[in-house]
Amino acid sequence: MHELRLLDEIAVAAREAGEAIVEIVRRGFEVEAKPDRSPVTEADRAAELIILAALARAAPGVPVIAEEEVAAGRIPAHGDTYFLVDPLDGTKEFVRGGDDYTVNIGLIVGGSPRLGVVFAPASDALHGGVAGHGAWVEAGGRRRAIATREPGEPLVAVASKSHFNQATAEYLEHAANGCGHVAIGSSLKFCIVAEGRADIYPRLSPTSEWDTAAGHAVLLAAGGRVDGPDAAPLRYGKRAFINRGFVATGGWLAPAIGPWLEEFAGGGDIPQGV
Repeated sequence: MHELRLLDEIAVAAREAGEAIVEIVRRGFEVEAKPDRSPVTEADRAAELIILAALARAAPGVPVIAEEEVAAGRIPAHGDTYFLVDPLDGTKEFVRGGDDYTVNIGLIVGGSPRLGVVFAPASDALHGGVAGHGAWVEAGGRRRAIATREPGEPLVAVASKSHFNQATAEYLEHAANGCGHVAIGSSLKFCIVAEGRADIYPRLSPTSEWDTAAGHAVLLAAGGRVDGPDAAPLRYGKRAFINRGFVATGGWLAPAIGPWLEEFAGGGDIPQGV
């Protein structure tokens, strides 16, 4: 299947999943705790089922590694091409009544995100992109191209609402001349950099690969980059699907985050969203 057509099909799936989440919000839901103590709701599971069915139709035979399926012990055999799905990223903020949660579908090819969509149901903003073919945002029935920008003076940073730590503060002091940051939940931070509204997004504690794949794909398509602790491009297919940390920018190489991870984060945190 042509990649741009596949992107459109998974965009439809993300919207359908988002509509299911909004309906569950309207009627109310219970919150449960997974074994890693992270929250999960009916909305996570309903959205994931919609996405799994849609991907089976759009790309039959391509394995899907999805957050709630993995939590249930169902991890399909896969080669170097597979989907990574987070049906509801930002669950912590979601259960508190926040609106910056997202639906995420990314395709990994050869260890790197190839294409992806990020849908924010509360704002009806849908971001998508294919590496090498550009990125876009769709809202209010209109789609427009997006691209990263040259680094601002001063830099503008985005960071996690729930996972901002001393390591991140110290890193921004070093890498971004102590610039302030805007706290945003979920994978929307990748999209803000992709739109050219921010320059840098550091994450100095662990995440799961399904948390980052879709937003990473959108950012790559918009001209950005995401690097791991060693300042090399962040790769996928790691042990237990865990990213130790990363830094995303509009395309420029930021200082390596490795020293801050070693000193402050220790690598022992439980990955719980971006």
